[in-house]
Amino acid sequence: MDSRTGLPVVGMVGGGQLARMTHQAAIALGQSLRVLAVSADDGAALVAADVTIGRHDDLDAVRQFAKGCDVVTFDHEHVPGDLIRTLAAEGITLLPGADALRYAQNKRDMRTHLAELGIPVPRWTAGDIKAFGDEVGWPIIVKTATGGYDGRGVFVAHSIADIPAHDDLIGEEKVELKRELAAVVARSPLGQVAAYPIVETVQKDGICVEVLAPAPGLDEDLAVEAQRLAIDIATRLGVVGVLAVELFETTDGRILVNELAMRPHNSAHWTIEGARTSQFEQHLRAVLDYPMGDTRLTAPAVVMANVLGGAPGGMSIDERLHHLFAEEPGAKVHLYGKQVRPGRKIGHVTVLGDDLEDCRRRAARAARILEEGYEH
Repeated sequence: MDSRTGLPVVGMVGGGQLARMTHQAAIALGQSLRVLAVSADDGAALVAADVTIGRHDDLDAVRQFAKGCDVVTFDHEHVPGDLIRTLAAEGITLLPGADALRYAQNKRDMRTHLAELGIPVPRWTAGDIKAFGDEVGWPIIVKTATGGYDGRGVFVAHSIADIPAHDDLIGEEKVELKRELAAVVARSPLGQVAAYPIVETVQKDGICVEVLAPAPGLDEDLAVEAQRLAIDIATRLGVVGVLAVELFETTDGRILVNELAMRPHNSAHWTIEGARTSQFEQHLRAVLDYPMGDTRLTAPAVVMANVLGGAPGGMSIDERLHHLFAEEPGAKVHLYGKQVRPGRKIGHVTVLGDDLEDCRRRAARAARILEEGYEH
């Protein structure tokens, strides 16, 4: 407990934008978020008061960081499972635990276990990828089992010649997609679960560029099925905190699990303004075993657009903000304190309203102004 406030201290390993936005939620709850960052220039390290510099894979660094924390959680999945188990054996509370987190860290383990549980996933193999491609039909999707994100480590293979040289690959069928969806839930240690409305995620070059809440035109029964699926996964894997389940909606009306993330997730950034309880507050409530918050939308339509770094030079980000606020005063801007690189996520904007297509147009325009500069 923080002796100054009488409230618990949460430590978050990782100093990126997820820790930065979790810190903002912690402030409203009167809590002290402690951050383990690799660099003082990390997004959360720029704003949080209690920052330790150290690596997430350094046992001693994480051990020292965790002293004085009531619970330790993560803003990414890269903390080694053996490290988590060692500290848990020493009496440190880390959530989610290593036994759950492994299924967000390793796609092979995740696909194997979900299939054993009867959870619907695309057909896949960890064996002979060429034979698998010949069986299901080329092209197929090839993924590195660990380490991939934002399109990295994911390849479309039209033949064996397109398969990269890598020690640990899995192959998946290329399903006939209608669109991609996401189901985000949160679960507490006592097993209370809260589910957000199902959203549609729009991808470009493997990167999510837009999230639509709620998913437009989604059959109500299918939406309930997707929520129940995410709750079932969270419960059966023993997840504590936020769980994001990335889903495929196929052209023949099926829902298949694509990826899992056991932390706040890009597909739910819209909840900061668009839901009565943001995913970041919900994650804190969950790991502290507080009762879950209300997940209802605050407007009929919510659209989040990611802001990607554009070409260097030209109008400064400060000038772009001036123009954006003049043109779209209703857009809510979140910048992550990152150095701008082409294609890098540097922030997001959220627009709320009554009409989805109007919200999409306004959010896209706001993001474009931040990416490219003012448009006449």
